[in-house]
Amino acid sequence: MNLSQLLSHFKTELKDVYEEEEVKSIFSVAVEHLLKLSRSKLMMNYDKELSNEEQEQFFAVAAGLKVHQPIQYLLGEAYFYGAFFKVNEAVLIPRPETEELVDWILEDSLLNKSVIDFGTGSGCIAISLKKHGKALEVTAVDISEEALKLASENALRLESPVHFIHADMLTFHIDHQFDIIVSNPPYITGKEMAEMHPNVLAHEPHLALFVPDERPLLFYEAIADFAVSHLKENGKLFFEINEYLSEETVEMLNDKGFKYIKLRKDMQGKPRMILASKNPVVH
Repeated sequence: MNLSQLLSHFKTELKDVYEEEEVKSIFSVAVEHLLKLSRSKLMMNYDKELSNEEQEQFFAVAAGLKVHQPIQYLLGEAYFYGAFFKVNEAVLIPRPETEELVDWILEDSLLNKSVIDFGTGSGCIAISLKKHGKALEVTAVDISEEALKLASENALRLESPVHFIHADMLTFHIDHQFDIIVSNPPYITGKEMAEMHPNVLAHEPHLALFVPDERPLLFYEAIADFAVSHLKENGKLFFEINEYLSEETVEMLNDKGFKYIKLRKDMQGKPRMILASKNPVVH
């Protein structure tokens, strides 16, 4: 079997799960991971014959995709902010909008600053900040020991040392102040579950996704309280937020005493990020 025939197999197997263009995109990701062929090289190598072992690897990926397993979990890695992060079902798959949050933080001068990341998961935010801001002192917190084990592996592999702490962000205490506090905490309500893709609901960790309908800002409130007492004088709080709760999040931060609050839209025009500071003017 060659790559062209294999692509036809993917299209046939996944026609009821994904649109054809999405199948082609997923197939190219699998080829790059398993055969180390870039998308451009794939275009010139569709006649490449595969060994039986290679065929079996691709068949396993197609079978997993057919039952809605995300390609990132099947391959064991996800691309985020210029690097590949190991992922498994203990952590969320890093999203492009979270890259935008990292980008926003890195717009600041980050020399000799301290950062804490709540709900670090794979470590994608904390490690990316450290990787691109070598002088940063980065701490990352998560309640999941499995997530922290994976994040530690990512930090080691990407040569970006981060101090990881196993703790619940709702009750976390530390005798230290920070220049930057960042979090992409759970924020999806039960009401929104019906809109979600089956591969997210079935495979990504609910612990990192969902909040009670009656308290959708539960984690934001806890982190904002932490920030009130643990941000340095000119410190900044960054959140990735639920686009449907942007106004409520801004109002909550106002109520907590933050003097400067800036809401930013992502590339799709959705309000997805917030910067807050205790100072009325942010430099």
